Amino acid sequence: MNWETVIGLEIHTQLATQSKIFSGAPTAYGAEPNTQACPVDLGLPGVLPVLNREAVRMAVKFGLAVEARIAPRSEFARKNYFYQDLPKGYQISQYDWPLVEGGHLDIDLEDGSRKRIGITRAHLEEDAGKSLHEDFHGMTGVDLNRAGTPLMEIVSEPDLRSPAEAAAYMKKLHALVRYLEICDGNMQEGSFRCDANVSVRPAGSEAFGTRTELKNLNSFRFVERALAYEVERQIDLLESGGQVVQETRLYDVDQGVTRTMRTKEEADDYRYFPEPDLLPVEIGADFVADVRETLPELPDEKRRRFIEEYGLPAYDAGVLTATRELAEFYESAVTESGGYAKRTANWIMSEFLAYLNKDSLELADSPVTPEMLGTLIARIEDETVSGRVAKDVFEAMWSGEGGPDEVIERKGLKQVTDTAAIEAMVDEAIANNPQQLEQYRAGKEKLFGFFVGQVMKASGGKANPQLVNELLKRKLDES
Repeated sequence: MNWETVIGLEIHTQLATQSKIFSGAPTAYGAEPNTQACPVDLGLPGVLPVLNREAVRMAVKFGLAVEARIAPRSEFARKNYFYQDLPKGYQISQYDWPLVEGGHLDIDLEDGSRKRIGITRAHLEEDAGKSLHEDFHGMTGVDLNRAGTPLMEIVSEPDLRSPAEAAAYMKKLHALVRYLEICDGNMQEGSFRCDANVSVRPAGSEAFGTRTELKNLNSFRFVERALAYEVERQIDLLESGGQVVQETRLYDVDQGVTRTMRTKEEADDYRYFPEPDLLPVEIGADFVADVRETLPELPDEKRRRFIEEYGLPAYDAGVLTATRELAEFYESAVTESGGYAKRTANWIMSEFLAYLNKDSLELADSPVTPEMLGTLIARIEDETVSGRVAKDVFEAMWSGEGGPDEVIERKGLKQVTDTAAIEAMVDEAIANNPQQLEQYRAGKEKLFGFFVGQVMKASGGKANPQLVNELLKRKLDES
């Protein structure tokens, strides 16, 4: 039987506010356990939550970016359940009346086509604490620093049809929230994490199969691998005559399998009811208009502009606009280079990103600035250095030896462009290799590269390659 996969994602995005969603406690990552949880976060008697206006503004900003409806009136609710790191025994969230409804995100597929993924809703809620299992000798420690941190949960429509599509959607959403500067996107710190709902059904069927939920996936690679395993597990189960059980599962990274966390005979009953300590949120047209004014150029818009303004291929534009920081780095480098857009793109996508990856550095920590890279490209274009020598200059810049002009001058790397000097090197290379000259003139044209190498060696790699090729061609073809 042919099977169709149905996937929907719930992305938990930690909003980049300075304080928590209902209190003034800080949200900085890495503090000593239980030093950033105040009485409001813990729900102690006599305290009342106060909604963080900045969290609302960030959620509205996201809604506008995905062309969603901003609800003029939304409400908070209590979601009741017990867990050791949920200090109040309930979570303040939104249920029937979310702040953001509808919207969409377009993803690029492997075949070059685009697909629109619907967004059901995005709502605000508070995060729980964190359970710690290491170094407690069979017990569990609880750190409540994260309790009350503002989250925006983004729920997709079940429009995803493969693990690859799910990963592409998650990457696109990750880039968007970073462009909007509403989330730092740090997946290792839990700022951007995913729950995935997945089921399979016979191809052509309109009915949904029994779904399972995969919890707390915090990398693009793990999302794709976990979903691929789970789809295969469900198909094997159904084809062997079994039934899929509605349950929550966890992905075992080391084994590459999903395991049961808890079963669900029916949907969880969280006994939602309106939060009695918070008034409904009313958002006026003026507030929405003010937020709209703060929207940056979004990834798809920037990608189109890079293609049109800089004449870049779609692939290059996609790589360079993957993050707002990389796009800004590129544009600064292009300006410094004098407008050499394609060469700048090539250098960033090859040398620059390769060095970042090799040293496991973030863009902000790069020892080579966009101005330094742009100047180096300008020196290639004005023939101060060759493209090959420029790689040596870049390596020296990366090692902290200074800017391109300083490195070129100190190391004596200026390109030789004197025609007479290069011609003398060409004559010497031909005179010193009579056997190769005879073979070349007898039709062994591959030896041309041998002579180029001899001239470049004689010049210490500094001879202008174009002049070398032109002079060699003329001299070697002389009878």
